[in-house]
Amino acid sequence: MPSERYLFPHRHLLGIQPLSPQDITAILDQARAFEEVCERPEIKVVPALRKRLIVNLFFENSTRTRNSFEIAEKRLSAEIINFDADTSSLSKGETLMDTALNLESMRPDLIVMRHAAPGAHALLARHMKASIVNAGDGAHEHPTQALLDAYTLRQRFGRLEGLRIAIVGDIRNSRVVRSNLWLLTKMGAQVTLVGPPTLIPRGLQDTWPEVKLSNDLDAVLPDQDAIMTLRCQFERGTGAYIPSQGEYARFFQLNAERLRRCKPDVAVLHPGPINRGVEITSEVADGPNSVILQQVTHGVPVRMAVLFLLCNPHGEQVP
Repeated sequence: MPSERYLFPHRHLLGIQPLSPQDITAILDQARAFEEVCERPEIKVVPALRKRLIVNLFFENSTRTRNSFEIAEKRLSAEIINFDADTSSLSKGETLMDTALNLESMRPDLIVMRHAAPGAHALLARHMKASIVNAGDGAHEHPTQALLDAYTLRQRFGRLEGLRIAIVGDIRNSRVVRSNLWLLTKMGAQVTLVGPPTLIPRGLQDTWPEVKLSNDLDAVLPDQDAIMTLRCQFERGTGAYIPSQGEYARFFQLNAERLRRCKPDVAVLHPGPINRGVEITSEVADGPNSVILQQVTHGVPVRMAVLFLLCNPHGEQVP
């Protein structure tokens, strides 16, 4: 459980890179307390952020992340504004900065944003008084996804340190990979990135020298405690880097045959949305080793923890 008082040293959550292992542990511990709130049979609400105003700015489509943040905010009793980019003045040529500054004049306490441009959140953080949470910026980072992945793994295995985790697929375009690499290596896990040579960008080991790279999924599988498959992001041009979806599936799809080569208790993760029949089969995604729906469930208490700690950096944590 969390300590009674933890001085959370961050005003924003722009990525995992600035977080220390202690910060990550504090978020995960706080999420455990909030999970107990979410599991209540009746009243699943606490007044932790009552009278706080949160603006949700989603400039890219989202199902899990947006709904998860909204549920987290409501369970914390916050006031919410959902910004619709399609019907805003952005369609008339207004800049992101002008939109943000106009919203700032409404005095929000926190802004949750997803944007296609890497670094958009850092730009807002330099000019706004509100705390900024990165809900995904281009192919850069997706910090709350990495936190909920870590929470799911810790719930499954009781630890992160020493776990062997393979992340398989479209490494080139995945913001989930970058956040997970920062988090898992900070927490002592052993990560192997697996995919076609064309989808593993050069220079990754310059930043993460301890991470292993492989183009042979079958050789990697037997040693892993967890396997995270990634969606092939065809909307970001992945199709230009592989011969065909069928060829990709032949070598890198996680299916029942490959799962039999893994440890019996291996955990299967996926950040969603899933391309069934491409990176993973339905038999595996819906099977007993899958923790994919647990990831979605854990997204709510993890995001509750992030919002709470950013708004209460010096306050007592919820017991």
